[in-house]
Amino acid sequence: MRRSLSLAVLAAAALLALPRPGRAQVGYPPAHSPFRDLAKGHTVTPLVGQLFGGGGRFKIGPHDGLTYGLRYDVRVSNPLSFSFMAARAQTERFIQNPFVKLANRTSGPVDQPLTLLEAGLQFSLTGQKSWNRLAPYVGLGAGGAFSKSVPADTSRYAFGNKIYLHPRTGLRFFLTPAVHLRAEAGLPLWKLSYPTTFQQEPVEEPGTPDQPNALLPLGEKTSQWTASPWLQVGLGYTFRF
Repeated sequence: MRRSLSLAVLAAAALLALPRPGRAQVGYPPAHSPFRDLAKGHTVTPLVGQLFGGGGRFKIGPHDGLTYGLRYDVRVSNPLSFSFMAARAQTERFIQNPFVKLANRTSGPVDQPLTLLEAGLQFSLTGQKSWNRLAPYVGLGAGGAFSKSVPADTSRYAFGNKIYLHPRTGLRFFLTPAVHLRAEAGLPLWKLSYPTTFQQEPVEEPGTPDQPNALLPLGEKTSQWTASPWLQVGLGYTFRF
C-alpha cells in the first residue's frame, strides 16, 4: 500500500514538471515588441520653426518670425540628455514713440532679428526606448537672446541682450534607429525693460495728473515678463565618434 502511494506521488510530481504546451507567455517576443532601444551617441538636428507672441504690453518685444538653427544632443543617462542649440530668429516688432500725439504713437512693424544660444536638459518619458517608434519628452533650456538696435526707434527703448528660460515638450518619431523626425513646442520667457521716456508726457499732447497720456503712468512697473510660443520641427541623425 505504501509502495503504491509513493509511486503515485512520484508520478504526480513528474506530470507537474512536464512543460505545458498551451501555457501563455508573458510579454512580447523580441521581434514583435513595440519597444526599441534608442541609439546611443551624439545627435545633430537641423531645425526650422516659427516664433509667436504679442511682444508684451506695447508690442515692442520680438514676435512673429521664422526661425532656423542647429541642435546637438548627447545622452548622459538612460532617460536624460544634454542639449545645445544655436538659432536665428527673423522676428518683427512695433515702435512706440512717447513724444508725439497719441494717434501717431504706434508704427511698424520693423525687423528685429535675434540670435539665440541655449543649453538645456531633456527627459525622455519612455526612458532609453521608443514605443511604436515614438519617444515623447519634456525639457528645460536656458540661454541668451542677442539683438541689435533698431535705428528707426528713437524712444530709447532697445530689446538688447536677454537671458531667457525655455520650458518645452516634444515628440521624436524614429524612421530608423539612427534617424528621427522631431516636433517640439516651447515657451521662451524673457523680461522686457521699458525706458524712463515711457513715463514722460508726450510734448505734442500732454495729459493731466488725472488723465495722463504717458505710455507708463508714474507708479506702474517699468518691466514685464513675456512668453513667446515657439514651434519647431527637424530631422535628427545619431552617430558615434
